[in-house]
Amino acid sequence: MSTLEIRDLHVSIRIDDETTKEILKGVDLTIKSGEIHAVMGPNGSGKSTLAATIAGHPRYEVTSGTITLDGEDVLDMEVDERARAGLFLGMQYPVEVPGVTMTNFLRTAKTAIDGEAPNIRHWTKDLKSAMENLKIDPSFVQRNVNEGFSGGEKKRHEILQLELLKPKFAVLDETDSGLDIDALKIVSDGVNRAMAENEMGTLLITHYTRILNYIKPDFVHVFVDGKMVEEGGPELAERLEAEGYDRYAANA
Repeated sequence: MSTLEIRDLHVSIRIDDETTKEILKGVDLTIKSGEIHAVMGPNGSGKSTLAATIAGHPRYEVTSGTITLDGEDVLDMEVDERARAGLFLGMQYPVEVPGVTMTNFLRTAKTAIDGEAPNIRHWTKDLKSAMENLKIDPSFVQRNVNEGFSGGEKKRHEILQLELLKPKFAVLDETDSGLDIDALKIVSDGVNRAMAENEMGTLLITHYTRILNYIKPDFVHVFVDGKMVEEGGPELAERLEAEGYDRYAANA
């Protein structure tokens, strides 16, 4: 059993040489192995900042608070150290990596995470199986990472990484963004497989409840103006779908 724990996290971003803006204003969250935590909230509330801060994006400055993974200080780790410790970020807008093929990227990442190159026979089998499950064309392994991919193809490639790298915790930032219903089901199935195989804990950031029809959350958190303002079970997501976020924003 692993635990990712966030306590009283305050994070700012620099606007210019003299000005900073606080975005996260005291976030508390604990995720354990096998748990799914859905974080829902309006645009601009700081959800993506939370995801990027966990992953170690240098743009965001932690001014106070802690993030620990099994008692180890995550904030003291470089980005690659966080990945090796078992953290994974599925980006809202996956970037293109010209000149780097998917097959080289994936195997290099797996080698860096595990500290040794995977057995080529087992790796080829695992890669082929994961691509088939995610309905990714086999020819894509020779294409550059995300270059010329559609939105749905980029998101499926993110989940391909998730299945192969087997993290302890996945932070999925609007994985459902831009997906049609077929792609949403495929991506959701991939996340569910990773959880079933690895006891992975998941922080699922989303605006809408439709992905929660396929990835069933244990906990739902409402995120407004840089902090958690309410939490509950799956029924809270249904209420948000019906009522929206206006009543929270009025009290922010």
